[in-house]
Amino acid sequence: MFARVLRSHIKLDKVDEAVRMFKERVLPLCRKQPGFRGAFFMKDAGTGDSVVITLWEGMDAMLATEENRFFQEQVAKFVPFYREAPIRDAYEVILREKAKTSKS
Repeated sequence: MFARVLRSHIKLDKVDEAVRMFKERVLPLCRKQPGFRGAFFMKDAGTGDSVVITLWEGMDAMLATEENRFFQEQVAKFVPFYREAPIRDAYEVILREKAKTSKS
């Protein structure tokens, strides 16, 4: 599994709008991409700092979204919200642990 990490600084008055756009407009399109395995959107409401992580079945699936310009199109939707250009990184997920839920 591979993870694309996008770190950005969102204008404070645009944080909630950016989260809503990600949830309502970006995630539905991500779900249609081959190899998509999940996403996280994390924010610091006090500073506007955010981290978006998308998970991909493999490197090929993740890179395909850059080659077909899907990734760039999604990032472009947020340009009005950014205080500065986002930073993109990619990582291989080498360990994943899910907490077991207890039944009460």
